[in-house]
Amino acid sequence: MTTASSQPRPPIMPLDGSDPKRDRFAFDPVGEPWLFDGVRTRRIFAFFLDLIVLSVFVTIAAVVIAILGLPTFGLAWLLYPILLPLIAIAYIGLTLGGAKSATPGMQAMGIEMRLWHGAPMYGLLAIVHALAFYFSAGTGLLLMIILGASLFSSTKRCLHDVLLGTVVINNGTRANQLRGS
Repeated sequence: MTTASSQPRPPIMPLDGSDPKRDRFAFDPVGEPWLFDGVRTRRIFAFFLDLIVLSVFVTIAAVVIAILGLPTFGLAWLLYPILLPLIAIAYIGLTLGGAKSATPGMQAMGIEMRLWHGAPMYGLLAIVHALAFYFSAGTGLLLMIILGASLFSSTKRCLHDVLLGTVVINNGTRANQLRGS
C-alpha cells in the first residue's frame, strides 16, 4: 500500500520560461498549489509596501522640483501635475518589467508576476497592467468587479490579469518552501 508521502514528487519546473514543457500549459493550481498559496493576501501587502516606496520617490522629486523652481522662476513647477504618473510608470516599468518580474513590495512578499505560460514580464506589459488597474480604481464598482474576480479564480487572478494574460505566483524560493523541497 502506498501513501501520498511515499510517492515521488513531480519535478519542479523552472519559472524563468526556460523549460519548453512549461509553454504547453498554464500554471496549474491543482498540480502546483504551492505556487498560489497566500498569493492574494501577499499581493495586497505588496501593493501597500510599493505605495510607501513610491511616496518616498515622489516626495524626493517634489522637493527637487521645488528647489529647481526658484532659479527657473517657477517653470520647473509645471512638472508637478505629471510628477506622480511619471514616477509611477517608471517605477512599474523598471521593477515589474525588470529581470525579477516583481516590484520591491512583491519581492519583499515573495511573489512575482509572470505571463500565463511562465515567461517573465516585460516593461510595456507591466505599464499597461498598472494602468489597467489604476484606471479601474477610479470607479469603485469597476474596482470591486476587477478585484472580486480573484475570489472566484483558482489561480487568484484579478480580471485585468486574465485580460492581459498575467498571473501572480509565489517566487521560486517561497514556492519551494511551501512545497517542502
